[in-house]
Amino acid sequence: MFVVIGIVVGVLVGAAGAVIALLARSSSRLAASKRRSEELVSEGKREADSLRREAEIAAREDRVKLRIELEEEVRERRARLGALEERVLARQEESELKLSELTRREQGASDRETHLKQLQEDLKQARAKQIGEAERISGLTVNEAKQHLLDRSEDLVKHELARRIRQLEEEARTEAKRRARNLVADALQRVAASHAAETTVSLVALPSDDMKGRIIGREGRNIRALEHLTGVDFIIDDTPQAVVLSSFDPIRREIAKLTLTKLIEDGRIHPSRIEEMYYLSKADLEETIVQAGEQAVFEANCGEFHEELVRILGRLRFRTSYGQNVLRHSLEVVHLAGIMATELEAGVKTAKRAALLHDIGKAMTHEVEGSHALISTQLARRHGESQGVVHAIEAHHYEVQPQTVEAVLVIAADAISASRPGARGEGLEHYIKRLAALEELAAQKKGVEKVYALQAGREIRVMVKPSEIDDDAAVLLSHEIAREIEDQLEYPGQVKVTVIRESRAVDIARNASASLRPEELRSSGR
Repeated sequence: MFVVIGIVVGVLVGAAGAVIALLARSSSRLAASKRRSEELVSEGKREADSLRREAEIAAREDRVKLRIELEEEVRERRARLGALEERVLARQEESELKLSELTRREQGASDRETHLKQLQEDLKQARAKQIGEAERISGLTVNEAKQHLLDRSEDLVKHELARRIRQLEEEARTEAKRRARNLVADALQRVAASHAAETTVSLVALPSDDMKGRIIGREGRNIRALEHLTGVDFIIDDTPQAVVLSSFDPIRREIAKLTLTKLIEDGRIHPSRIEEMYYLSKADLEETIVQAGEQAVFEANCGEFHEELVRILGRLRFRTSYGQNVLRHSLEVVHLAGIMATELEAGVKTAKRAALLHDIGKAMTHEVEGSHALISTQLARRHGESQGVVHAIEAHHYEVQPQTVEAVLVIAADAISASRPGARGEGLEHYIKRLAALEELAAQKKGVEKVYALQAGREIRVMVKPSEIDDDAAVLLSHEIAREIEDQLEYPGQVKVTVIRESRAVDIARNASASLRPEELRSSGR
């Protein structure tokens, strides 16, 4: 027990001694730190005073340098201001000199203007006196003299224009005739074509006249059924062993012909059998139309076509224009356009495709409105034809002006095919009216004495009065007549206008420059 207490007391005494030793050491360190800090503070104050004194000295030196620099800059600015003042004074003096010079010139200009006005007034009086004297001498007023001069100038211009037109026309006609003659002759020689045929009636041969009664039927029921189904007139008259079918629709007429032919071959003719044969013939004709279209595409040899266009082309086999079969006409135009395009190195395929489709609108019924050229254009565009083909089709009757070589070639080939001998038929009444219209149009012109339509209306010879129409006026008259024919009348191909001015002895005595020989001046319409 005592031992433990002694140990504890010993430990406590040792701890107390250690604390006292630590306190003594820390107090000595604290005194040393205080002394060190006092030394550092005093040293910092000394350094601060030294830095302050140095800064004051540097500031004084900077102020001295700045003052010197400012004084030098002020001196330089004063020198520049002095120089500017001298230049301003010099320019002011120069401006004053120029102002005085301008004042002097203005005064001189004013004097000259006054003098010029006086001269103009004198000139006006002199001109008026001169005009009055000229009027007195010539016996004409100024307006009359002007009008006379204008009339004279107009006559000179007219004569020069007519002379120039005649010269250019002669040169162009010579070259164009040479090239066109060779081209067209070559194309025509290589194309074979048939003549025109009847267009409104078909004839069906009968094995005997007894068949007519069977076709008519009891109380006419058979013929009524035929006419009702086909829409065609069946003419049964005294024509031996034949029935005449009349209709302006060639497809209906062909269906009626096929129906009647089948009935005659079958021998059974009654309304139900007629209806059966009618629909059978209609189906056969549709197949024939498709085959005709495919054959036309094959003969044209210008690529594949849309099947709808092929079918419509086949319908053209049963269409005619002025007695000319439209499908054969289209193929003829294809061959002509292809030959000419090859010779001219133009687009052969484009020309041939446009030529084949140019009249396809004629196969459409009356329910489709518009000219056949526009209908053909719409069909070609709708079924994917190229723009060149569409334009050539649209321009072939000048619905639009032709812009390509292929379009011009289609127009030329169409005209050649339509106007060649035997291509088209024309009624006597229409023929006479056309000739009378041509003669009447030309006869209305001033100075025309007689008019004759020649060569089936393809040439007009106009006899003019030589006392009223001179050579130059005859040239202009031929062009005017050709232009009016083109604008007002319908005609196939080209019409040549020949103006003939007959010279007479009295005319020679009046004008020594007149010609003894009749002079022919031609101008061609479209």
